[in-house]
Amino acid sequence: MDVFPLPALAALAFILGSLIGSFLNVVIYRLPAGLSVVWPRSRCPHCEHTLSPAELVPIASWVLQGGRCRNCKAAISVRYPLVEALTAALFSLSAILHPVFPDLVFIWAFIALLIALSFIDIDTKTLPNSLNFTGFFLGLLGAGALGFPHSFQTALEGGLMGAGLVALFAGYGGWLYNRFKDAPREGPFGVHLVHLAAMLGAWGGMFGTMGGLWLGSLGILVGLLNASLNARTGKVWALHDSLTLGLAALAPLAAWALDLSPLESLRGLLVSAGGMALAGMLYWWLRNPSDKVEPPSSEEKPEGYVTVMGYGDVVLAGFLGVWLGFANLLVAVFIAVFAGAVIGLVMRRYGGDNQIPFGPYLAIGGLVAFFYGTALVQWYLSYIGL
Repeated sequence: MDVFPLPALAALAFILGSLIGSFLNVVIYRLPAGLSVVWPRSRCPHCEHTLSPAELVPIASWVLQGGRCRNCKAAISVRYPLVEALTAALFSLSAILHPVFPDLVFIWAFIALLIALSFIDIDTKTLPNSLNFTGFFLGLLGAGALGFPHSFQTALEGGLMGAGLVALFAGYGGWLYNRFKDAPREGPFGVHLVHLAAMLGAWGGMFGTMGGLWLGSLGILVGLLNASLNARTGKVWALHDSLTLGLAALAPLAAWALDLSPLESLRGLLVSAGGMALAGMLYWWLRNPSDKVEPPSSEEKPEGYVTVMGYGDVVLAGFLGVWLGFANLLVAVFIAVFAGAVIGLVMRRYGGDNQIPFGPYLAIGGLVAFFYGTALVQWYLSYIGL
């Protein structure tokens, strides 16, 4: 329902966004450090001076103080007002594009989570599970309670398939890059269970008799049973990645050759892999709920296996899949890859750090696809004459 005239709503959204952006600065700094995001009050990072209300006015305080602490005169990073201004601008833009309550409140939460995740990933090369899973379950709540931004089944299937897509990209990428070596085995949950679930889901889905979301249930169930066995025995029972990943890739081809359901096989592949990946990450997070980023130990030794992509990106893809649906998630991934390539070339050209992680690019793609994904898909289909 409409509550305010559009110009007034946009202005109020800008003010609210700047305040939320100020809080996000606290989250971005404190959450990876394992500190409370609500206490103590904000302080100067140089002299520990507790900031007064006048020093906490978003954007304006930084400008009026010349970008320096009022107490010690030390420079304050320009990123603080930039985060506030970015959040304010996106809140205001979203209010203009979708001025409907309570949908807009969910959109603002979606934007805030992506901003926090992006800057934390830039700083620490990690994506906190607390923020990722908050976004995932908040999207399911909106879909179930409001039917926004789409139905609950579309949201859940999009989340599972999105996580599965990125998990399998990491799985196949690591398998090929490391010359068909098995990924490190970790119990009770590990990436080998994601590959096992993908294989079973792909072969079960090719018959197309259950349809949609439930194609991956067999793979996920067997993976959970395997994890339980690992926990009970203290050992890691696992098939070789060459077998599971190889058979998973073969299933859609076999379905096509046998005139069965290759698309349903692919759906089962992604749902199974995503469900198992999210279950594993949820297990490890609940086992150690801290999002604190520990410094690497000097005693750590390389295991001889190069990880292509972290599983924080997998959960982020699941989070985006819930909000976007799988079709628009593909648009988001395409935009993320394109943005990463362009920004990486520009930064390399001017001598910058080209090691920006993939999370911020996924967030950019997710925001564009959320508002314009359907229009982009329709434009592309008309462009190619479909």
